[in-house]
Amino acid sequence: MSESQVSGAPALEEIRFRLGIWQCVPPLLLMTACLWFGPVLGAVTGVGRPSFDAWTLAMWIVLVVLVVSPFGVTLTPSAARVHDLRRRTVPWASVQSVRVEQVMGGRVVVLYEADGRRTRLRAPVTGFLQRDRGFEEKFHVIGQWWLAYRGTDWVPVPPPGSGTPTRR
Repeated sequence: MSESQVSGAPALEEIRFRLGIWQCVPPLLLMTACLWFGPVLGAVTGVGRPSFDAWTLAMWIVLVVLVVSPFGVTLTPSAARVHDLRRRTVPWASVQSVRVEQVMGGRVVVLYEADGRRTRLRAPVTGFLQRDRGFEEKFHVIGQWWLAYRGTDWVPVPPPGSGTPTRR
């Protein structure tokens, strides 16, 4: 499914959110600048640096990973499959809330799980150099999928340290 299918109700089998091409361009430009100016800077400062060949190879590997950009999230009726450096499946029944957080001047979607784990999604994301006009809509779609598929037996887990008051 493409990310343009983010309409009101979660009626699809799955939805995938990935970084858009214009969200990958600024990091690519930064890496390209490092690729060109890194060896020159090392030669000028005299600081130990890898050879130009090793430096070039390392930067091209990073560029390819950013261009391919497998990062994102796939929403299914049973879970959110998080695509990061390693894949992870977060069942909707274990998610306690879906929130937006500020990270380094940008905004990201975070899944809070019952065991206290926070899972930050790599997409959708929006910020100064990674603008996503559909961020709010995508955030609401993720929230709707959580509400629709978390199950009827879902109960909120109280935060740690907030025990129920005892009577004497």
